[in-house]
Amino acid sequence: MVAQNGKDLLVKIDMTGDGSFQTVAGLRATRISFNAETVDVTSLESTGGWRELLAGAGVKTAAISGSGVFKDEATDERARQIFFDGETPEFQVIIPDFGTVEGSFQITSVEYSGTYNGEATYELSLASAGAISFVAVS
Repeated sequence: MVAQNGKDLLVKIDMTGDGSFQTVAGLRATRISFNAETVDVTSLESTGGWRELLAGAGVKTAAISGSGVFKDEATDERARQIFFDGETPEFQVIIPDFGTVEGSFQITSVEYSGTYNGEATYELSLASAGAISFVAVS
């Protein structure tokens, strides 16, 4: 795999609930992380006293975050609506030359900021709210 442009890591939001995805506009930085809790089943019989983990157990989560500038009224309004209504719509994350991650997410924080002589910016944090699917680039 060759180096990829960071701008090609896209976060898309289902705008209408019918699978009509649109890129969240104005993002300058995006990040997705996957996590899995461990379930420790170590006992006195564990070989050599090494920790043992229960395969397939524990809670799996995904988190998305991004920051950027205001560029598009429609996606900004949709994100605000999702946050205040506590919705968990479908989001997609396009990872260049790797694949597409899709699933329900809840916006857990929205932050707005600006400086006197600079642009207004925003930051979003999302937490997975169900099963996540992954489709690899073929």
